[in-house]
Amino acid sequence: MKEQIKITGGVYLVIDPAMDRSLLLSKLAPALKACITAVQLWNNWSPGTDKRAYIAAASGLCRAYNVPLLIDNDWELLLDAPELDGVHFDTVPENYLEIKRKVARPFIAGITCSGDLEIVRWADKHEFAYVSFCAMFPSISVGSCTIVMPSTVKEARSITDLPLFVSGGITPENILSLRKLTPFNGVAVISGIMSADDTSLKVRSYQEALNSPIHNL
Repeated sequence: MKEQIKITGGVYLVIDPAMDRSLLLSKLAPALKACITAVQLWNNWSPGTDKRAYIAAASGLCRAYNVPLLIDNDWELLLDAPELDGVHFDTVPENYLEIKRKVARPFIAGITCSGDLEIVRWADKHEFAYVSFCAMFPSISVGSCTIVMPSTVKEARSITDLPLFVSGGITPENILSLRKLTPFNGVAVISGIMSADDTSLKVRSYQEALNSPIHNL
């Protein structure tokens, strides 16, 4: 993208490249139409997948809606795939300054925090785009992620002004209860959206839960 888009909140969609590509794209298009914030390609590739072709196909849709596309962990793909707008790290990269030097272009960087507030401090110091907390609730998609307490997310808000996302078992229904306990800017979702028959309708249900006035909860 010519101008880097800021990720400020809303619905952040994670897509699984192990899904049949045509099926994934058919579900991604209506989700994008519903105005999601960003798309991340999860590092869950099937053996033999042409990653460049998959990235190009997903990027074609994302760019049509001016939505940034990030890769999960595999930052070296930024070198060969100019369509990618950034990278999401699951842990603190020891060589982040070297990564920036090698990529040699502006890119969005986000990171998962599993309740470790030192990661939040590190991300704030290195001017990351956002921090995501995983997992808030049990979920098949998040595997063995540690459950994060709402009080930890609340404390993170006192540490940084970076956008905070919550993930792991997030539904429109539990967003409402979670918002009573802690402030956050957005939600990161995989199966909660991509398993829906109508992904556009599902995205809107998440957005409504995020935007409902607190006094109405």
